[in-house]
Amino acid sequence: MNPESRPQLDGKEKWHHFQKDDSAVSSRRRLVKGPPLLVFLALSLVGAALYALTLGPAAIPVEETVHILLERLPLVGRYWAQSWPTNHQVIIWDLRLPRVLLAILVGSSLAVAGAAMQGLFRNPLADPYILGVSARAALGASSAIVFKLNFQFFGLSTVPLAAFLGSLLAVFLVYQLGRTGTLLPVGTLLLAGVAVGSFFSALTSLLLVFFSDDLHQVFFWLLGGFSGRGWTHFLMVLPYGLLGQGAIYYYSRELNLTLLGEETALNLGVEVEKVRRQLLVVASLTAAASVAASGIIGFVGLIVPHLLRLLVGPDHRFLLPASALGGGLFLLLADTAARTLIPPTEIPVGTITAFFGAPFFLYLLRRRRYSGL
Repeated sequence: MNPESRPQLDGKEKWHHFQKDDSAVSSRRRLVKGPPLLVFLALSLVGAALYALTLGPAAIPVEETVHILLERLPLVGRYWAQSWPTNHQVIIWDLRLPRVLLAILVGSSLAVAGAAMQGLFRNPLADPYILGVSARAALGASSAIVFKLNFQFFGLSTVPLAAFLGSLLAVFLVYQLGRTGTLLPVGTLLLAGVAVGSFFSALTSLLLVFFSDDLHQVFFWLLGGFSGRGWTHFLMVLPYGLLGQGAIYYYSRELNLTLLGEETALNLGVEVEKVRRQLLVVASLTAAASVAASGIIGFVGLIVPHLLRLLVGPDHRFLLPASALGGGLFLLLADTAARTLIPPTEIPVGTITAFFGAPFFLYLLRRRRYSGL
């Protein structure tokens, strides 16, 4: 048939055609790659979390750990009597469990936010901090430390609050500087993010020069970690993490369509500018809450989504949940290694993630270079 004689489809008809074809492709992927990988990641995450709870200065057997966890369940705990020391229960519930859950939540939030950024910018080198969130959070936390600001809000100390408020300010500034009228050009937004991030990094450096007495404390926070974190920090991140990941997944179809190009997405009924604004704000807030609780932990939002994209493909309906599980697993393993490799010294978690993330980042650069991207 002559291509010119083919019937032309309007936007709505193109959408139905794409939806039909995409459903067929995703169904095949779902049977072959999707669920098995998600199940594997979920089981690995549960196993790693349980194992992490047993490790520490006080080694607690796996069976005892399971009993301690189940003992507080109303219908399960009554089937066996308490046969473990009271201090073991305190260690599991008050020290290790909130830290494990926080590491999983922060890892999954950063990975999902990173997957959204990579999809929006159509660039595998994008990460959740691309809009200057981490630089402004670092300035906020450093200011709280060096100026000895000491107050609490709903149990949270000054440092995470200052980091979170600083991240919100960075998102607002980059958004205002990057938009052109009602449009939000990707190139301008990236340049604004780089400029704002560099400016706030310079201010943080100045603080460290003039207040060198607090250098160790600031430096340890900048490297990221979960030492001293508890239920308060976990509950602070929980609503942002769950709602943020849920909102990003809600736009998984739109993210898939933007991969085809803005013009194609518009023809298929996607309000590109509106979706971009909302996803940028949601992903940035999700990352901001994570940074406030854990400090700056790099490479999680970069390597995890890209690695899982190689396994499940670019379909965000599978990539996003896989990134959530994979990010939680990766950061949990990194935190477990950070606190157990050289006891009693604790290595900053950001050091562990950078140790594995930097070589992978170089691999991405070389791969993009040889592919001509």
